[in-house]
Amino acid sequence: MWIPRLWLKRPSAQEEKSFLSSCQGYNYDEKYVGATAEAPWCADRLDQLKRDGFTINHTRVKVGAGTHAFERAKDKLQNWRHLQLGWASVDPTTPIKVGGKFGIVVHELVAWLVNPLQIAYLSDGKEDHTTSLSMIEPRNEMKPVKSRASQAFAFGGGTLRGHLLAGEERFAVEWNEEDDSVWYEILSFSKPAHFLTVAGFPILRYQQKLFAKQSSEAMIREVNNDMPLKG
Repeated sequence: MWIPRLWLKRPSAQEEKSFLSSCQGYNYDEKYVGATAEAPWCADRLDQLKRDGFTINHTRVKVGAGTHAFERAKDKLQNWRHLQLGWASVDPTTPIKVGGKFGIVVHELVAWLVNPLQIAYLSDGKEDHTTSLSMIEPRNEMKPVKSRASQAFAFGGGTLRGHLLAGEERFAVEWNEEDDSVWYEILSFSKPAHFLTVAGFPILRYQQKLFAKQSSEAMIREVNNDMPLKG
């Protein structure tokens, strides 16, 4: 059993880089690598994820309207502005590229830790698809909206060995060309990857919901700051 790496003060950039380089390989089943890119999942896929012990989290919020708002949202996502929350953050200079690693630095009580992930996929362009509108709890069903053309930028990060959880998380911004709305979305599936997180999973679930709420608020704020006034 591996031992989580903890720091008594925030790890330096060099310490974080060294730790990430030591984290090799996804810590979840290969058949699920890139699975968040498939959403919305069919009932069989959802059942498969749940049978394998994964909990699904989904948040989708409107952050603006129009091409300018979409380009701003895309820029903010590419510069990790959605993940500068104080208690949880990513080095904003980290490039977003397939195969690239990134660490979410988290402050837990009196210690710091780095949760390592690797970008499993990246999509940037026009899509004709049906997207998920909401996750209906507690049944974790996906409620779809009708198919429509949209511009979207998204990437998925898969957890590496050394992460307290096992699973994948997708961050996306999307411009719906039919009604001009711009959306920010977080979709993930996860389960404990260490005995410490088995006991503390209810706390981690709370943190996941808090993270989604604060990240969504950050994107709304970032996209709308300095937006040109209408009229």
